[in-house]
Amino acid sequence: LDEYHIDGLRVDAVASMLYLDYSRPAEAWVPNRFGGRENLEAIEFLKQVNTAVAEQFPGAMVVAEESTAWPAVTQPAHLGGLGFDFKWNMGWMNDFLRFMEEDSVYRKFHLGLITFSLMYAFSERFVLPLSHDEVVHGKRSLAGKMPGDAWQQLANLRLALGFMWGHPGKKLLFMGGELGQWREWHEGRALDWELLGDPLHAGVQRWVRDLNAVYKHHPAFWETDFASAGFEWIDFHDAENCVVSFLRRGRAPDDDLVFVCNFTPVPRHGYRIGVPRAGEYRTLLNSDRVVYGGSGQDNPERVAAEPVVEHGRPQSICLTLPPLAVLVLDQVRNSG
Repeated sequence: LDEYHIDGLRVDAVASMLYLDYSRPAEAWVPNRFGGRENLEAIEFLKQVNTAVAEQFPGAMVVAEESTAWPAVTQPAHLGGLGFDFKWNMGWMNDFLRFMEEDSVYRKFHLGLITFSLMYAFSERFVLPLSHDEVVHGKRSLAGKMPGDAWQQLANLRLALGFMWGHPGKKLLFMGGELGQWREWHEGRALDWELLGDPLHAGVQRWVRDLNAVYKHHPAFWETDFASAGFEWIDFHDAENCVVSFLRRGRAPDDDLVFVCNFTPVPRHGYRIGVPRAGEYRTLLNSDRVVYGGSGQDNPERVAAEPVVEHGRPQSICLTLPPLAVLVLDQVRNSG
């Protein structure tokens, strides 16, 4: 941090430091002085390191890869926490990838894998990690994990990334994922940049670029990332169609964004969802657009809300949901 001015530190396998019995048989560890399994010295060390980084290098971040339910990992040390700035959300990562690896015909039976994370999403300051660990040692690349033919695999990847960008938590995408690389990562070779000569792979890269651009300019993506007020389900019960929809909220009411995700290769025409208020809505992002390698199914430039009750809301809009795609909409602001 001092000599090389790096942005921060990521501390690996924190759970192995916190627990005296971590991956050890009963005869291979000794309880602490209170008779517990917590490694008191390691806990104090982590608190001191994180406090020192915060005091000496303001703006640097320290991130924990911690795979258990240890409480208050990202609470300040002086409030009883470990003092990390962020924690990898390993539960989200495992559930999410399990869901995306399912053939689309079976996903309706596993929808809870992508909705359960919102039960605990605000208990820590989470990072959503699609890291190097998930694309090595026979686990396959992100694109390679997806079901279907090559077109469906990359459509699934765009959908997965769109859902991830909308989910509360900071984003970690390891290099190669933004290209839809087929091969696993290997430290001894470069990325397969030649894939960008293929419009499908160039489309994935453009999708990630546009996700980042929209993310940067719309506070609902990040302004209330760690507060439950920043997220609201519209509908997470439509397992039969395998569609989920939700709101991301900023501090201002007109910053709301509507996300609709279709996790099947079947287009849904005339699909009605409840919206927060009357007015017109426009599509900011559609992962099925041709420029991203999609089939090109879309909605009119503007869709007017109607006084039709849906999902417990007095106003709703009627949409075409493209196959294996995510839509992100915002409300058109009155110029006056």
